[in-house]
Amino acid sequence: MSVVQIGLLLLASFFLMLALSVPVSISLIVSSLVTVSAALPLDLSTFVACQKMVSGVDSFSLLAVPFFILTGVLMNTGGIAQRLINLAKAFVGRIPGGLAHTNIVGNTMFGALSGSAVAASIAVGGVMLPEEEAAGYDKKFAAAANIASAPTGLIIPPSGILIIYAVLSGSSVVGMIMSGYVPGILWCLACMAVAFIVAKKNKYPTTERLPASELFKYFVDAIPSILLIVIIIGGISSGIFTATESAAVAVAYTIFLAMVVYKSIKPSDLPRILREACETTAVIMFLIAASAVMSFVLSFTGLPDAIGNALLSVSDNKYVILLLINLLLLVAGMFMDITPAVLIFAPIFLPVVKSFGMDPIHFGIMMVMNLGVGNITPPVGSSLFSGCQVANMDMEDMVKPLLPFYAAIFIALLLVAYVPWFSMVIPNLVMGS
Repeated sequence: MSVVQIGLLLLASFFLMLALSVPVSISLIVSSLVTVSAALPLDLSTFVACQKMVSGVDSFSLLAVPFFILTGVLMNTGGIAQRLINLAKAFVGRIPGGLAHTNIVGNTMFGALSGSAVAASIAVGGVMLPEEEAAGYDKKFAAAANIASAPTGLIIPPSGILIIYAVLSGSSVVGMIMSGYVPGILWCLACMAVAFIVAKKNKYPTTERLPASELFKYFVDAIPSILLIVIIIGGISSGIFTATESAAVAVAYTIFLAMVVYKSIKPSDLPRILREACETTAVIMFLIAASAVMSFVLSFTGLPDAIGNALLSVSDNKYVILLLINLLLLVAGMFMDITPAVLIFAPIFLPVVKSFGMDPIHFGIMMVMNLGVGNITPPVGSSLFSGCQVANMDMEDMVKPLLPFYAAIFIALLLVAYVPWFSMVIPNLVMGS
């Protein structure tokens, strides 16, 4: 079979399985087996597939994923959102559209701690949206600000998807984690810029000036939560512990925070929390195992090289190719969840960008940022759905209010894609490059 025929067989079988409502991980395995069986005997291809699934999850670095997932679940149930909201309000509440800015900054901080866009949109949006509506903010605008800023948690560490990409691409886990800060803040600032313009136009009220004593109280209340980032990043950058060890430290610290400091979690809550974390971990690990099979099929059939040559045949200008990859990832993100999308497309596009000298870390954060946009776009954006649910609104009603945010985020995305400094400045400082 030719490479084109193999590619068509892989795509056709994969999308057929998805159309039949087969889970993504099963679809990956079945379509990969169907494709490789065209070149190898079925018993041999099945044996190789099983071998690749085991080796795909046999990584010390991937141990960080279940730990960070558990940290996120603990954060979601630990009463931390309100303290971060209070701190955000103290800093940005006086800016025009202060409550919307509070929502955006609150999502950024909570998302950075929990590593979940959906959790941020629900936890922070659930508190802020009623408050914004009561203050006279347009409900659609308030919901749009909440939805648009939610994916910052996927980019700012600790982020499980960055670790998964690092393992998949063979990049430095530390470098990959560190790369998310500036792009995540850039995403936050893009959303705040839109909120500022809309608030000025509609003359939305700001929050009242808080007395110094109350500001100090909010700051002190939030310090234990903020310290989690300091402990993780400080420990990694100073070499005290690895990224994987930092994830275990994060779990221990979060349990201490929730049970001892804030007293928001009881020992009786732990079995439920652990079960939720285990369920999420199992889904993600099985996805990684399934993607390892597809990665083998891709490399065995030479499909990435064929796709790379096809892209290079369109143009030999790296900026044009990079724009095409960005557009393809944006479209893919509209239809796929971020984890399977990274697992599928990283092996395809990474050789292409490496061919014109792009750093894998730079490409990784660009890819995650692209697919993060898919979290807030129809038809299958998980943060879009959760944000609409919190706001009690239909998805169709949210597309128009989100358009200015999409435009601002796309500008931020292009800056990250075409200016390596945004992604590489902190990794270069930490790793001494």
